Amino acid sequence: MTHGDVQAWLDRYVAAWKTYDPAAIGDLFSEDAAYRYHPADDPIVGLAAIVAAWVDPQPGSQASGRDEPGTYEAHYEPYAVEGERAVAVGWSRYWTDATRAVVGSTFDNCFLLELDDAGRCRSFTEFYREREV
Repeated sequence: MTHGDVQAWLDRYVAAWKTYDPAAIGDLFSEDAAYRYHPADDPIVGLAAIVAAWVDPQPGSQASGRDEPGTYEAHYEPYAVEGERAVAVGWSRYWTDATRAVVGSTFDNCFLLELDDAGRCRSFTEFYREREV
C-alpha cells in the first residue's frame, strides 16, 4: 500500500461522509471490518453494522449523529504507511450553519487504518481533539 492508496481512501472517506450514501460508505470497508469512533470503544464489527452506524446512528450509540449538509469540511492525509497499516492526520471543521459564517469547532484528527488488498479498510480507529479558540 502506498501513500497514494491511503490518500485515495481518505478522499473517498470524506466524500462518503458528505453524502451519507450507504453504497459509498460500504465501499470503504471490508465485510469483517472493525470500526472505533474512539480508541477505548468496543468496535462496531461488520460492514452492515458500520454502514448502519453512519447512516442511522441510534441514541446512546458511539456515533455522534448525522451532520447537517454544508456545515462541515475535513482534510486528512497519510502521515506514515507501512505494509497494510497507515496513520493519517488532518482536521475537521464544523460551522454553526450552512452559511459557514461562524466556525463552531475545529478538531485535529488521527486515524489508525489497516487496508486490505482491495483498498478497503478492515480496521479503523479515530483519535481527535478539539482545538481551543
